[in-house]
Amino acid sequence: MEQITWADFEKVALHAGTIIEVLDFPEARKPAFKVKVDFGEFGIKWSSAQITKHYSKEDLTGKQIIGVLNFPVKQIANFMSEFLVTGVADGNGDIVLATVERPVPNGTKLI
Repeated sequence: MEQITWADFEKVALHAGTIIEVLDFPEARKPAFKVKVDFGEFGIKWSSAQITKHYSKEDLTGKQIIGVLNFPVKQIANFMSEFLVTGVADGNGDIVLATVERPVPNGTKLI
């Protein structure tokens, strides 16, 4: 595994945000949702997330997640994804969201 420095890690803008809206994304090649997340001082942003195996739209609303805010905007089908939703793959390769254990202010940086 390649080693990085603390300075390298600090470049990644990992911030907590609260999911405020979830929409179906039928145009995506793999099953996905469109998620709208409030990142506090960093604004409200949209992303696509392949998280349909473990979560329903109702489960997601109000959940705090961790997002990478400093990737370039990426077009996925007809949709512009403004941040990267983080998570880990389970034993089947399905994504489990990276979340915070207790509520924190939206926009809080992961350190």
